[in-house]
Amino acid sequence: MTHRTEPRKSPQEAAETAAPRPSRFSHLPERIRPQDTVETRPATLPDPARDRYSADEWLVRYCL
Repeated sequence: MTHRTEPRKSPQEAAETAAPRPSRFSHLPERIRPQDTVETRPATLPDPARDRYSADEWLVRYCL
């Protein structure tokens, strides 16, 4: 008994005979421009009360 195999096909021939792909995966998503990926906001004014030095701050942080 002899075993017969089909001749090998090139990748291009195999792709032509394969089942068609679903349309969902047939194209790339829409390109996003770099200008659309950055958000700009105006800067807030610095708060002088927040940055003020307090000599007793270490007491609040470490002793309570």
